[in-house]
Amino acid sequence: MKAVTLRLLCVGFMTLAAALLAGRPGAAGARGAVAAETRCGWFSNPTPANASLHDRDDEWIIGTQGGQQAEGDWPSFGPKQWVETNGHYGYGCACMSVEIDRASGRVLEIKSARARPLSVCRRDKALKRWGFK
Repeated sequence: MKAVTLRLLCVGFMTLAAALLAGRPGAAGARGAVAAETRCGWFSNPTPANASLHDRDDEWIIGTQGGQQAEGDWPSFGPKQWVETNGHYGYGCACMSVEIDRASGRVLEIKSARARPLSVCRRDKALKRWGFK
């Protein structure tokens, strides 16, 4: 009886995992796959594992502590490209090629990312609403 229960449990988990992966927007073979798009704005990393990109359209959640994390690498910032607000956590200006889920406001995958001078985001009037300086 224990062996049958264990097998059913394993099959159930594998079926659930396959269904979740197949339904993920942007996943190979998934309907409605999302193409990568370039988004530029304020990259914010205020605390461990929490990150967002604030662009002219919206805030895009890259990762939440204990929760979802987008696949791919975050931008690398030099000392003059990063404003520390909480120890070494803070924000900078970046452009990222990303796949997003518009409905949830989440970044699913980072294809590429590059830091930009802070002055680029500071001059962009569409980014002023986010309050980064």
